Amino acid sequence: MSSYLLARSFHDLSKNDTPIAGGKGVSLGELINVGIPVPPGFAVLAEAFEKFLDETDVRQEVNAELARADREKIHTIEHASERIRGMIERAKIPESIAESIREEFSKLGAEYVAVRSSATAEDSHSAAWAGQLDSFLNTTEEILLVTIQKCWASLFTPRAIFYRMEQGLQESHVSVAVVVQKMIQSESSGIAFSVHPVTEDPNQLIIEAGRGLGEAIVSGSITPDSYVVKKDSRTILDRNIVEQTRGIFRKEGGGNEWRDISPEEGRKQVLSDEQILELSDIVIRIENHYGFPCDIEWAREGGAFSIVQSRPITTLRTNI
Repeated sequence: MSSYLLARSFHDLSKNDTPIAGGKGVSLGELINVGIPVPPGFAVLAEAFEKFLDETDVRQEVNAELARADREKIHTIEHASERIRGMIERAKIPESIAESIREEFSKLGAEYVAVRSSATAEDSHSAAWAGQLDSFLNTTEEILLVTIQKCWASLFTPRAIFYRMEQGLQESHVSVAVVVQKMIQSESSGIAFSVHPVTEDPNQLIIEAGRGLGEAIVSGSITPDSYVVKKDSRTILDRNIVEQTRGIFRKEGGGNEWRDISPEEGRKQVLSDEQILELSDIVIRIENHYGFPCDIEWAREGGAFSIVQSRPITTLRTNI
């Protein structure tokens, strides 16, 4: 099988590729191809996962376990999840798949990568796989294949199985791709919403910013700075500065760790007004490209912004 069918650079992905690269992979391909600053990377395509299931003879057992899971009996979902994930994580990745992954990884020239699951059931305005599947930051080549297997297995966490049932996707074939992206060692990072999720004013965007890796904000472990910007006039309407006492940073040799931040540093505004407006321009470009409100993850390293994810905002009450 051609390695192009198993792993593919972001540059070779477009909005039509959700069935093979999942929502994250397609979004990053779309953005990088319209000139948005996105760290380089590739998607391990869903075909690689399907081939893995077939060649390791795991598929039949997965289907049997899912058939026994009952939405009304949570313990059956938990049991199925434990069995399925164990089977996927213990099986050996066939060499043809491993070789395709290593080949794409070598092109990145990266010591550390972010590895994220990318479900092939497309995110919509009412449903999103965000937060359902696993992600791993600061992954080294040494543990890349193991981490990819963990991402595959996360398609079958109790939460993901229940979500699939809740969304009526039991009869749909939901697969998973994996996004591998050069890791940004962010001095600051965070989230941006191209429409303010509280006021729902289409002319307001909001940026949340913290020091270190964005996982601290995404997980709700810290309260970030927040800045509200009026889009048409590029005016900063509000700045809410919060002292940050700790952040997540790369650990020596890979992985992440919490570190204390000095009071002097922690009390400062994370992004300057100039940086807020620079990032606002990128957020507006992304929204204009897609034509709908976007939930965006960003990182800043060495004076430059990078976008590491964009998806539809699923929480708005009104159609904007």
